[in-house]
Amino acid sequence: MSENEFHVHGAHEHLAHEPGHREHPLAQYVAIFTALLSTLGAVVSYQSAYTLSEAMLQKNEAVLQKTHATDLWNFYQAKSMKAHLMEMATELAPPERQAGYRAEAERYNREKDEIKAKAEAFEKESAQVNTASASSLAPHHRQAQAMTLIQIAISVASVTALTHRRWLFVVAGIAAAGGLGLWVLSLFP
Repeated sequence: MSENEFHVHGAHEHLAHEPGHREHPLAQYVAIFTALLSTLGAVVSYQSAYTLSEAMLQKNEAVLQKTHATDLWNFYQAKSMKAHLMEMATELAPPERQAGYRAEAERYNREKDEIKAKAEAFEKESAQVNTASASSLAPHHRQAQAMTLIQIAISVASVTALTHRRWLFVVAGIAAAGGLGLWVLSLFP
């Protein structure tokens, strides 16, 4: 330092250099504990968001398949009405035109059978994807519970750092263990 410059010590520097002053060891444990919990929380949060997104995509697919089925059932109903009209026309028409109406009614009935099979296939696919969506969503609930316990553990650990109460650190550890346990359970649905 030059002669004209001077250095002002802050309060933290003064305490650090004061004889007999040492950092409370519990504070170091709490700092490491909260850092680990924050990292675990980030992983759980990511997995939870991914799980929810996957379930929603599957649910959207189920709705789309159901919509296709509904469209086909509407088409089926239209063919059914046309077939019914052709059957009525067969009964009311002169004998020379009945064969044409009967052929149209049979054609509509054949088309109805094809449409019905396609609609049932879409409904079956919708049900399968809907079941898959429900299965995909199941871990999300445990992940949300795990994240809640991890956040509680971080909060209690923060209070521990301020109060230096070891029993609070134990409570934080129990909450963290619960969160970790729920997260592990969510990995095996």
